[in-house]
Amino acid sequence: MYEDLKKRFEEIGIIPVVVLEDAKDAHALGEALMKGGLPAAEVTFRTEAAEEVIRILSKDFPDMLVGAGTVLTCEQADRAVAAGAKFIVAPGFNPTVVKHCLEKGYPVTPGVQTPGEMEQAMELGLDFVKFFPAEPAGGLPMIKAVAAPYSKLRFMPTGGINKENVKDYLAYKKIVACGGTWMVKGDLIASGDFAKIEELTHEAAEIVKEARA
Repeated sequence: MYEDLKKRFEEIGIIPVVVLEDAKDAHALGEALMKGGLPAAEVTFRTEAAEEVIRILSKDFPDMLVGAGTVLTCEQADRAVAAGAKFIVAPGFNPTVVKHCLEKGYPVTPGVQTPGEMEQAMELGLDFVKFFPAEPAGGLPMIKAVAAPYSKLRFMPTGGINKENVKDYLAYKKIVACGGTWMVKGDLIASGDFAKIEELTHEAAEIVKEARA
């Protein structure tokens, strides 16, 4: 991943992982995230609206770090970047997709869980990976265990991260950022409670400041 982009990840600290069923909610959600103090969104390609959501967020909020998550194919990666995504995140390590992104110059963060996958990522020149699903896969103790032999790797744990445990993750120097969904829950979006999303986002942003102080 490009160094300046990785620095932005580190500055933001918590990357909201967004699942939007309808692109009409994109602007209001982006506004809540920006006002709340987490100017970033990993828009997952789990819904038909994902591409349009990325397009809207990128256009309406040029200072927001907008990327695509749950990218499973090369075609999805191309569509995401064409829509304005500044980074690609995958849940697992698919060498075909990773190599495609690297050849195209797309910053890509594949998901890893095992030492073997971490070594494959390093073999392709990556030094920043997603650790997924973080909590079920051993959480922070697991990351600390593998960080010793793989000293150049840094991580973005996602999966089971919440406001109770995120501070511990962020305090560890090998963590660039954490992915989280608790501030952008589907029920809050469905009910249009963007004020609550802004409030939860602000709480998360404060946790980042405390952890990185």
